[in-house]
Amino acid sequence: MPTIVHEFDWPDRVVIGTIGRPGERTFYLQARTGKRIVSASLEKEQSALLAEKIDEILDELMVNEGNAFSVPSTTPVELIDEAPLDQPVDEQFRTGAIGLGWDPTTAQVVIEAYPVLDSDDAADDDNPFAETESPSEMLLVRIPVGTARAFAKRAREIVASGRPVCPLCGMPIEAGGHVCAALDGS
Repeated sequence: MPTIVHEFDWPDRVVIGTIGRPGERTFYLQARTGKRIVSASLEKEQSALLAEKIDEILDELMVNEGNAFSVPSTTPVELIDEAPLDQPVDEQFRTGAIGLGWDPTTAQVVIEAYPVLDSDDAADDDNPFAETESPSEMLLVRIPVGTARAFAKRAREIVASGRPVCPLCGMPIEAGGHVCAALDGS
């Protein structure tokens, strides 16, 4: 069965956003062009890593290419997006693998999000070389360098806006209190 590709070549908007209270949030990668919106849920850690890797690509392009693509070192003010996710937020799929790349022909960062594979689709310990099916769908987003810088900044801020972290043990502090592992001696 062919893979359904939700493709956004020059989206009007692409963001990481959340729904829910800190500690119970669901993270989404959302792209929109006109009235067409696709939202894929992902983990907080995936969101943080995606922002980190986008910044790494952009920083490397600034240095290695002599900044031939006019990569901004900071987020352009006009591209800052603090608005909530576009509604409705209908989860297209839960993200498993994420691919990230650079297209020098269009000077765009390329994000590919694939759904979590069912256990039946993946190779297993008995047959690690088993054929795996192509994913049923994917989200493919291409964004210019300024938008990519703004995307990464927003993603870092969204990830950091969760529950406060204990300075001693590094674990999240719940609204009802916190038993610090560093003070407990465990």
